[in-house]
Amino acid sequence: MMTLTIPDEVLSDTNLSPTDLRIELAVYLYDKQRLSLGKARRIAGLSLIDFQKELAKRNVYLHYDLEDLQTDLKNLPSF
Repeated sequence: MMTLTIPDEVLSDTNLSPTDLRIELAVYLYDKQRLSLGKARRIAGLSLIDFQKELAKRNVYLHYDLEDLQTDLKNLPSF
């Protein structure tokens, strides 16, 4: 595990709590496609649904393309 140290005065200037800063960082990195949804939500410290709600509040869309759809279709159980 890596620890990131942010000086108190810098954090204070953001007007964000440490939790809010983690969410902002996670959303930014997910939006820039630097992190997967699962890893970003772990950084944010949120459940998958709660992280998706945070993305929606910021108009950040899920990264889901044709390849993802094809993979999901292959993994569907047959009835």
